[in-house]
Amino acid sequence: MSVLTLDPVRPDLTLEDRVYSVLRDAILAIDIYDPATDLRLDERALAAQLQTSRTPLRAALGRLEQEGFVDVMPRKGVFIRRKSLDEIAEMITVWAALESMAARLATERASDAEIATLRVMANRSTGAGIEEYSEANIAFHQRILALSGCTMLAGIADGLLLHMRAVRRRAMPEKRRAERSVVDHTHIIEALEDRDADLAARLVCEHTMRLHDHIRESWTALEARASGRRTSREGAVRAPLGTKPRGR
Repeated sequence: MSVLTLDPVRPDLTLEDRVYSVLRDAILAIDIYDPATDLRLDERALAAQLQTSRTPLRAALGRLEQEGFVDVMPRKGVFIRRKSLDEIAEMITVWAALESMAARLATERASDAEIATLRVMANRSTGAGIEEYSEANIAFHQRILALSGCTMLAGIADGLLLHMRAVRRRAMPEKRRAERSVVDHTHIIEALEDRDADLAARLVCEHTMRLHDHIRESWTALEARASGRRTSREGAVRAPLGTKPRGR
């Protein structure tokens, strides 16, 4: 089960910015797609932990709601927002398009030394644990975006990546995705080194869209199993008095 952990606030920001930064980082650090994760945020408890009033807290929560991190529900409370399967699929599709263009630009703009940093990153991540590799994988893709030399493109993609972190963290251990990812990264690096813009763009797009297809397949199956467990529990609760639930 993931638990929200708040880091100390930074002194170089306004109070609202500090509260916003701490909350966002805490949300990004937990596995929001773990069914055991408690998504409800208690304003009173958060204010106490942050040692602040509820005014800057509510302003920060409002910003997080606008950015799609939380849902503020009148008379119900504040909840960390899980993206729907369709929303996740759309984010991955947009990400694929952005990084594909970044790879194309990198073949034209990045120096040999800059492209070589990708191989160094790939080598360092070899043999890493799942959690460590997941972070290294994200850093690899961020580096491709940076090598594009297009600040706006990288900025838009970074905004998507914040929401994609939990998705990638969940998907990486499944179906030997980490092993396949290492192979894909090697081919992408080779295409960039060869300055083959078409190949680099295609490989990056295909690599990301494999995640799209995997999420579609695996999460649909997971949701079906979860629905089955809920139905089973409800059936046990509704069983007539004196009837023993199966398996007991």
